[in-house]
Amino acid sequence: MTIFSKDYLIVLVEALFVTILWSSSWVIIKFGLEEVPPILFAGLRYSLGAFVLFIFIITKEDHRHTIKIQSKRWWILIAAYGIFFIAITQGGQFIALKLLPAITVSFVLNLTPFLVIFLSIILLKENPSRLELFFFLMAFIGLVFYFLPIDFSRVSVLALLVIFAEVISNAFSSILGRAVNRTKSTPPVIVTGLSMAIGSIILLLVGIGIDGIYLIFSLSLLSVFYIVWLAVVNTAIAFTIWNRVMQKLRAMDISIINSTMLPQIVILSMIFLGEMPLLKEWLGLGLIGISTLLVQFTQARRDSNQVL
Repeated sequence: MTIFSKDYLIVLVEALFVTILWSSSWVIIKFGLEEVPPILFAGLRYSLGAFVLFIFIITKEDHRHTIKIQSKRWWILIAAYGIFFIAITQGGQFIALKLLPAITVSFVLNLTPFLVIFLSIILLKENPSRLELFFFLMAFIGLVFYFLPIDFSRVSVLALLVIFAEVISNAFSSILGRAVNRTKSTPPVIVTGLSMAIGSIILLLVGIGIDGIYLIFSLSLLSVFYIVWLAVVNTAIAFTIWNRVMQKLRAMDISIINSTMLPQIVILSMIFLGEMPLLKEWLGLGLIGISTLLVQFTQARRDSNQVL
């Protein structure tokens, strides 16, 4: 499939469509959090999404065979990936969205690639280039523009702890995801479905333990709709499309498309949530968006060259 052919452009549109679904999740979550507690909300979304993916997995004989032949080490990595990426990162995202504006949460999460660089130095022995370090400096300047001056009387310590814990967990999950998918011997849908099942069970049990199972049966139809839509469309279907897209697009294309989520979330939050960034926040958003795009593009190009 050549670049800019009709088939290639269709795949690009599919990939952008998935990022639009994922970006819209932030707005839907903010609406749903008005009634549903964050951890229970996350547990319901991802457990239902994992169930749909699991049905898809077990209906394919080759997928069932792939699962049976996996080693104990592989299962440990899958479990760890599910704990960090779903239970901690996604659960933390729901809590952060309860406490902070969607734009702020998205902004801070965009720092993840830079933390991944430093974790890769320690865990994967991958040294960053000078260019990547320069992009990190850009991101830091953007962080300063966005948050300063800080009015400590209005800052929620819990919110800051949650969101930075989420960034750290998201970075660790990126490292684990790279370790799981490095051999490319397991279809992404299996990795996604099984890790999501493990993480979502933890979230659901914790959510029920905190809020009680009775709350699930007292939810309004609108909240049930939010959960089902997020689980089936924005999780199961979106991940299935994304898994197919990843097999056809270059890593550089995927990194660029992923970077469109920050401006999408900003626009959707302005329209539906009434969140309007100040001038200094626009500067911060611009710097973090550009630096994230460039560092992801640089890493993807390096990975492609290594494959070649």
